[in-house]
Amino acid sequence: MSSVVSFLISFIFTAAFMPALIRYFRAKHEGQMIREEGPSWHEKKSGTPTMGGLMFILAIIVATLIAGLVFGQLDPVALILLFILILYGLLGMWDDSIKLFRRQNEGLKAWQKLLGQIIGGAVFFAVYLHEGLPLLLKIPGFGAVHLGLVGYFIFILFWLVGFSNAVNLTDGLDGLVAGVGSISFITYGIIALHQHQYDVAMFCLAVVGGLLAFLIYNHKPAKIFMGDMGSLALGGALAAVSILVHHEVSLLWIGLIYVIETASVILQVISFKTTGKRIFLMSPIHHHFEMKGWSEWRIDITFWCISAVTAITGIWVMW
Repeated sequence: MSSVVSFLISFIFTAAFMPALIRYFRAKHEGQMIREEGPSWHEKKSGTPTMGGLMFILAIIVATLIAGLVFGQLDPVALILLFILILYGLLGMWDDSIKLFRRQNEGLKAWQKLLGQIIGGAVFFAVYLHEGLPLLLKIPGFGAVHLGLVGYFIFILFWLVGFSNAVNLTDGLDGLVAGVGSISFITYGIIALHQHQYDVAMFCLAVVGGLLAFLIYNHKPAKIFMGDMGSLALGGALAAVSILVHHEVSLLWIGLIYVIETASVILQVISFKTTGKRIFLMSPIHHHFEMKGWSEWRIDITFWCISAVTAITGIWVMW
């Protein structure tokens, strides 16, 4: 029941207040600066309000706090998920703000962003230990591997940093991450409910509610972008959720789109630096399909369908 309540509160909050945020940013003339190296037709998106993640993050916080208090599920697990969401969101907000105020596409330095992400991972690990959760990594086909204190700490840092940046890379088309993210979080919400981890499920459904409401304003042509504030927060929170339900490695499959997007960038850089040739017309890979003539809607729907398939098969394999 708490999951349903958190979903409804988050959806209604985001849907109701997002228009006001869009009007505010338009009045302040604070819009996204489009990368010069991106597709030329994206230039018409320049000036579109960004940092829409602010509204759905606030909605998730409000929904989780209210549902958690009402149903007695506002425990350290729910709070650490909110902490990761807020901290990574603030890092993204700082990044977005620099871009807006300096009228450029470059924000935080890489080391500044990494430092903040590592601090978040360290706090998450401290709460994880406090809750007495296992230092085991479940690997399909191999069983559970005990990583030990140091090994699991390193893994958590890698997972949080890696997937926060992976979701950030995926956020390059109108509606893409809002759709894929909704599928990812509802998948882990179902897993959490199956495990009777109602605090985690409550948080996941709050995220889904906020994202689906955000998609109303973010689908093509987008009235607002989520910005780094939204994508970094979502990626960090998704990685944290996968750890808390003890199906960490499943995120490589359930979150396959994020993995492919990140791999396309890595492979493109390696290929260009070693051979001087590019594998893709442009990376991340969603831009490759754009250059091939695919519409944003076609890419969105294709990627959403792939996410749905990996989500369903991922749950089926685990059960």
